[in-house]
Amino acid sequence: MAHPIDRSPTSGTATATDKADKADRADRADNADKADKADTTDKGLPALVSELWDLVLRYAKQETVDPLKALGRYLAAGVAGAVALGIGLVLLALALLRALQEETAPHLSRNWSWAPYLIVVLVAGLIVAVLARGIGAERRKVERERSRLRQESQGRR
Repeated sequence: MAHPIDRSPTSGTATATDKADKADRADRADNADKADKADTTDKGLPALVSELWDLVLRYAKQETVDPLKALGRYLAAGVAGAVALGIGLVLLALALLRALQEETAPHLSRNWSWAPYLIVVLVAGLIVAVLARGIGAERRKVERERSRLRQESQGRR
């Protein structure tokens, strides 16, 4: 036995039940639209003020708290990276110092025992200088490009 909603493949027409279901859905949609319109017009002043307050709070959170949380995560990752880099640099400097002291033991002893320390400080300072120079590299690149564009525009005048 065929389901009452099924259409006959040969006739292509809908059954009476199918037409009734379609009319029922249209009536429910009309009733829902009327209920939505009634909700918006029947709201009192306290309900509107409460809704406005909720809207303002959500907006303030979206525009202030959420970006601050993202900034906090960004800073936490940066601080963690800086601490790891600092610890790694200190360990690298100690390894270099120990290697210099062991490998140059007879030559850099007594009056020259300070030389490995100076070498380690100079190497560490060089590494820090290279890393610090990299911090502002992008800004310097942008400034050079702006300067070049200004010079080109002045040359065309």
